[in-house]
Parts: sequence; C-alpha cells; structure tokens
Amino acid sequence: MSLVRPLFCVLALLTVQAACAETTPPSATSGAAVASALPPVMDVEDLRMFVEVMDQIRNSYVEPVTDHTLWVNAVRGMLESLDPHSEYLGKEDYQELKDDTSGAFDGVGLELNMVNNDLKVLAALDDSPAQAAGIKAGDIIVKMEGKLIHGQNLQTILDQMRGSPGTHLHMTVARPGDSKLHDYDLVRARIAVSTVKGRWLVPGFASFRVSMFAQHTGHDLEVEVKKLQASGPFQGVVLDLRNNPGGVLGGAVEVADDFLDQGLIVSTKGRIKDSNQQFEATPGQLFPGVPVVVLINGGTASAAEIVSGALQDNHRALLLGTTSFGKGSVQSVLGLQGGRGIKLTTARYYTPSGRSIQAHGIVPDLIINQASVKEHKAVDLYSEADLAGHLANTQKSTEKSADEDDGNLLATDFQLYEALNVLRAQTLLNQATAVTRTQVSTQH
Repeated sequence: MSLVRPLFCVLALLTVQAACAETTPPSATSGAAVASALPPVMDVEDLRMFVEVMDQIRNSYVEPVTDHTLWVNAVRGMLESLDPHSEYLGKEDYQELKDDTSGAFDGVGLELNMVNNDLKVLAALDDSPAQAAGIKAGDIIVKMEGKLIHGQNLQTILDQMRGSPGTHLHMTVARPGDSKLHDYDLVRARIAVSTVKGRWLVPGFASFRVSMFAQHTGHDLEVEVKKLQASGPFQGVVLDLRNNPGGVLGGAVEVADDFLDQGLIVSTKGRIKDSNQQFEATPGQLFPGVPVVVLINGGTASAAEIVSGALQDNHRALLLGTTSFGKGSVQSVLGLQGGRGIKLTTARYYTPSGRSIQAHGIVPDLIINQASVKEHKAVDLYSEADLAGHLANTQKSTEKSADEDDGNLLATDFQLYEALNVLRAQTLLNQATAVTRTQVSTQH
C-alpha cells in the first residue's frame, strides 16, 4: 500500500494540533471541536501534492534521503521563499542568533548577504579576524576551503563559517575592480567586543562608530561618551553608521533616543497586533545643543537605517555619504520546540515622517562619495614670513595648523573628513548666530 494515505492522515492531524496549540490549551478543547471552529489551515489538494512529492522523493531519488532531512528542507524552503530575511533556525543556528544579538559569537566576523547567488560582504566587524586580514565591504566570497560556493544556501555557508575559536577557515575572495583573487587563512575567534568606538578627530569634535546594533549598544555608546568627556566638551559629533548591517530594534531605538529629547523614533506595522508599535524619544540626550552628522553608505542597513531616518526626520542631524541599503522590514525570532526557531518577517518599519525605505534606502542630505584624495601644495607661493626683513610677531602662537589637526583624514577617509568640515561650519555658524542674538538683545 502506498505511504501517501497514512502520511496524509498524519499531516492532517498534525496541522490541526498545531493550530490548537496557538489558540487554546490542548486539554481545553478536543481536536474535532477545534477543527470545526477554525478555518482550514491548508487546502486539501495542496496537502496531497506535498505528500505525493515527498513520497516520490523517498522512493525514487538517486540516493536515500531521511524523512527528517525532507521535513527540515521543506520548512527551510517555505521560509526562504518568502523573502531574503526569513529563515529556519536549527539548534545551532538559533543559539548563534542569540549570541549575535548579545554581541558575542564564535566566527571570523563577517556580515554577509546573498546577491544574485553571490555571497557579498556587507561589513567586516571591528576587531574581528576578517577585518584584521583585510577583507572589505563589497568583497565577494568565491570559495571556502577550496570549494566554490556560488548558488549555495546562505545558511549553509554561514554554518561553515562558524566554528570553535582557534580553528582555521580558508577563503578566496574577489574584489570589484581587481582582477586578482585574494586568499585568506582566517583563525576563528570569540568575538565579544563593544559595538561602539569613540575617538577625538580633533579637539572638540568626536566620532562614534557603531559596528552593529546589539542589546547593549545604547550602553556601549554611553560608556564611550563618558570616556571622551573626561578630555573636554563636545563641539560636534559624527555618528558613523557606514557598513553597519543593523541588528536589534531595541538597540537602535536606544541610540536614537540618546540624540533626541522628544518625537517619534520609528513605527512598525504588520498583520498581528504585537507588530504595530510606535517608539517615542524620552527627555534627556547625550549631546544637547551639539551639531551632529551621521555618516551612511550602501552598507548601512536595517536598524542603522532606523537611527538614520529618525535623526533626519526629526532634524537632529545632517546625513552625509551615499544612499543606504534599503532594508525596511522587521524580523521576529520565534522559538520552536527542541531549541529551534524561525526568523520571520513580521512588520515593515516607517521613519517618523511615515517613509518606508524598503528597497529604496535613505538618501543623505549631502551626497559625498568616498574618494582617494591627494593634497596638492603649490611650491611657488610665499608668505610674509618669507620676506627679508619682515617684522617679527611678538605674540606666541598657540594655534595648530589645519594639517596638524586633521592628521591623515583627508588621505584615509574623505567622507569623515568632509563630515568634520560640515561640523566645523555648523559650529562657527552657531557661534556667529549666538553673538548676533546677544548684540540685538543688548541693543533692546
């Protein structure tokens, strides 16, 4: 006798029981009562087709395949066919995702996305083996352990990248604009670093780079701010979200709140009640009255775009760089029995002005492409100090030259250099405006 009929009956029973588990306790209502009260979960013909295909694979495929493998692959395919961000999480995957959101995991430190069957690097996390080796955003991973990975399942590839600290991972990388392939031998490590790094660009002007959004990113930012505050007050701040792949929604809301006193940060809308939420800023911010520039680029995605949109729409910061990635959806991690789970897209998010940036991205206020700039100094010019017999300046200068202040920013990071210039201009304009207001007030 064919296995189709008994297997079909089992599927039907499991479908009814699964529906019961989401609505009422199993002991409260019989399966027959629930079946009559609930709408059909799946069309009978669709169920029959599924079972028939499974039966044909079991009987006729060139190699034996276990039922467990078929079930898992069916679930995985069901989710991955919805959108690029929904996926099935086995036990290890589920644990790894929890590690990621906590800011610590074992691996090489790459954020990846599958683009036209190519595995593209969104970012190499700060202080990771991948970053230390020189892998860059935009690189395409061609091989792992000598085997081509083109067209492979993303989760399968990620599973191969994970591993115990100290173990090696060999990969071959293609770089756009470079005809050569680059080989890397990476040593996996436990990556548990702060998601925020702050530094002074020049006195009074600081940069805070957020590598991703974890549960503790808001706290990480506050720690870095306190470190720098010990050296002096802030005159301008750069929030660097370039190549930030996103992360936890709560972390993004906390960081946006650190720059705002009031106003909507983000709203989410979905089919279920819990997906419809609004997140408002609370009084008190880390940089009151201080000009802010947010740096974004094509690697700025998801939660990083939430922060960018919130500060742009609330007119709290100028956005500088290039258009962001354009991921305007929210994923919920839903636990299953046996330590497994699924990551499911449950909502779209909207910036405070009501914009959905899905597949469009956030356009910065000032479009500045990254560039390699070499300073040109004219050699045929001279100044007063070069003239014979010039009068000496009796005052001792305490000012540093622009070259000394800016260091190598112009040569190493043109976008950051331009962000610093914008902040300086805003600071000078604010100071001039304050002086003008004081003079007008005095005259009255």
